[in-house]
Amino acid sequence: MKLYFRLIWLLLTARFQPNVPVMGPCRTKFRVWPTDLDVLRHMNNGQYLILCDLARMDILIRSGLLSKIKNFAPMAVVAAETIQFSRSLEPFESFEIETRALGWDDRLLYLQQQFIRGEQVIATAVVSLRFVKRKGGTVDPAEVLAHAGEATESPELPDWVRAWSQNMRELRAA
Repeated sequence: MKLYFRLIWLLLTARFQPNVPVMGPCRTKFRVWPTDLDVLRHMNNGQYLILCDLARMDILIRSGLLSKIKNFAPMAVVAAETIQFSRSLEPFESFEIETRALGWDDRLLYLQQQFIRGEQVIATAVVSLRFVKRKGGTVDPAEVLAHAGEATESPELPDWVRAWSQNMRELRAA
């Protein structure tokens, strides 16, 4: 339930934030609230990925991609995600999530999301998204971007992203 308030706030305030490129970066501001804390009184590890969902919504809105594809309407669903923590976020601290696209292949779009406090990276998440048609089946990320009038050639995916994606496929098959 607590995310609904944050989502409503994001939807109300996104139009007053600067536009961002579809590929990012997009910085979304947050604060650690008491409902985000675990028993050790720092932000719960599960909360990080939940806030990544909101930051992805922010880049969709502020880049204009959401409005460009709403009639085309494939849903972006998380295929895999992983996160690495470097530091803790304490009660009432403000931070930003910086979201940027790393690139895509014929099936998945890859994003990096970093939690940043000041100039310090607190955690880094990598997310792969699959575009799914409402009536079933998937859509190539390049097709979604073409529909939005964006570039359809992916930047070169870093080797570590390719390896991570392959590892995630192997994990699913295991």
